[in-house]
Amino acid sequence: MRSSALSNFRNRRQACLQSRFDLTFVSLIISGIALAVNTSAFGQQKPEAIPRDTGSDLLWKKLETRVEEIAARLDGVMGVAVLDLTDGRVLLRNADRVFAAASSIKLAILLELYRQDQEARAGAKGKARLDDIYSFDPKDLVEDSRIMAGLTPGVTRVTNRDLAQFMVAVSDNAAANVLIDRVGRDNVNAMLRSLGLSKTVLRRKMMDIAAARRGDENVATPQEMVRLLEAIFKEKAVDKESTAGLIKQLSTKKDSYIPRLLPDDVQIANKPGELEGVRNDSGIVFAAHRPFGISVMTAYDRDEKAAERAISDVALEAYQYFEMRGKTSEYGRILPSAENP
Repeated sequence: MRSSALSNFRNRRQACLQSRFDLTFVSLIISGIALAVNTSAFGQQKPEAIPRDTGSDLLWKKLETRVEEIAARLDGVMGVAVLDLTDGRVLLRNADRVFAAASSIKLAILLELYRQDQEARAGAKGKARLDDIYSFDPKDLVEDSRIMAGLTPGVTRVTNRDLAQFMVAVSDNAAANVLIDRVGRDNVNAMLRSLGLSKTVLRRKMMDIAAARRGDENVATPQEMVRLLEAIFKEKAVDKESTAGLIKQLSTKKDSYIPRLLPDDVQIANKPGELEGVRNDSGIVFAAHRPFGISVMTAYDRDEKAAERAISDVALEAYQYFEMRGKTSEYGRILPSAENP
């Protein structure tokens, strides 16, 4: 009896030890599986999933700082918008403030002309065409009409495309006014609204001082100007063919502020503007592999030449950023071009 009880005790103890061993063994197996899973998940993590801390943000912040310094030095007020047409990043300083657009509003007139020409080619009636003829009439002349003033009344005949060239290349105001009549001021503003631009408005013809005194100024904001340029660049405003023609015409070499400090071989599609106490310029700068839109608008300028220099300085800082980003990796390494690997 006593021997049987002892034997039962030993059997139960052996069973308990075996159970503990089995649990420990299972626990070790589970731990091993978990370790293997973790190693697979983290040890073989895809490179693109690893958080990156690169220098591009620091370079962008440096651009922001330099733009702020230029604006602070100006004896006047400045609004700036710089848009990276590659990744959509935008630098904004007083960019929603409404400024007098001056002749920069002619960019919107030009776009409406190309838009109507596109519709006319598609069969729409009553639209202005680039090849429509205009016979020079001296009653259309206004101040600052440097090309139109030299035409022969009743003899000289030009196209709307020619008028657009006068308007872009030397900012001829008579040419701009004829085009406003031909495309329609309300149509220009409707086109701007269709692109979501509510603060950019064509209110009057060029050199209508009486209208300006009533407060009917042509106005825009830096941010809306770069959004207008973005719509052109991305072919959202007109089709591919019309976009190419518009950008080519807008890229005509001209006396303006954005290009002044930039390399001569850089394509720049821009339209400057100036009034008393006002200087601005807006355009697309085709920096290699990294094009960008820029609009710099100033007002209350005590020294208009200083305002022009400030616009040029901002454009140079922006160009140097995009020129560098266009040839480097995100870590700042200058990479060989595809042509020279």
